[in-house]
Amino acid sequence: MQSPRHRSTSLGAERGAWGESVATEYLRRGGFEIIDRNSRPVERDGRLEIDIVAWERRSDTMVFVEVKQHARVETCARRLRSVDRRKKRNLRRACNAWRRVNGWGGAFRFDVIEVYGEPGGGRPIVDHITDVALFSAPDRFVNWN
Repeated sequence: MQSPRHRSTSLGAERGAWGESVATEYLRRGGFEIIDRNSRPVERDGRLEIDIVAWERRSDTMVFVEVKQHARVETCARRLRSVDRRKKRNLRRACNAWRRVNGWGGAFRFDVIEVYGEPGGGRPIVDHITDVALFSAPDRFVNWN
């Protein structure tokens, strides 16, 4: 028998994977080419992961996407609430490592896709937040809306 902690972790991972699949399909339908999913550009550091790397042909831009899955929309919650300072730092490091490892010197940006819903719970709501100012300095003045 699994402990309650293990079951909730598995459920969270299942929901997260579902959210990433929803986001991937959303991007494909929007004309993006999916280059990579769950990319870990630095093997020795498991904290550095990029959920989706996609190519936006119309703007000739590589797009690094962080996906956040939420069970439901909360009217008083602000967007991007689950991307804290540590997560932003790790995302910045992961994106820069991916660019270095893959020799990418072209245009790039960072997007966040929030997926509201649950597997088997009807049609999810997708909120695509483009061009999040993850790379501007100093970090504490980044406007996350």
